[in-house]
Amino acid sequence: MAYVTVINEHQHVQQIVSGHHHLTADAPVAAGGSDAGFAPRELLLASLGADTAMALRKHAVQNDWTLGKITVGVRWSRNPSGADHIERRLSFGRPLTAQQKARLLEVAAATPVASLLRAGIAIQSSVID
Repeated sequence: MAYVTVINEHQHVQQIVSGHHHLTADAPVAAGGSDAGFAPRELLLASLGADTAMALRKHAVQNDWTLGKITVGVRWSRNPSGADHIERRLSFGRPLTAQQKARLLEVAAATPVASLLRAGIAIQSSVID
């Protein structure tokens, strides 16, 4: 089970801890923050991108494919009607066949973070005394 603790001692700066890993999140200057770390939406996009790259590399190793450098670009946008959209662009350091590209797109679509985002998830909050 994944567990992350977020500690806020300042207006927008958040210290994020998971095991022995530490990360800072903050709001951009335009939103009143100091831009001392990733914005929350950027962290979400980074999770999707990292999960995608790891899954693609794992699949390539299992199939003895040489992909070279994997780059995953992830962009969030909202259309005029208010619907959110995430665009994920994959690029590889080596040429791939059409079949490899198609299979890697399938792998990307099935990653845990992508599946979670598509399906949505119930979030339960409680106050602990």
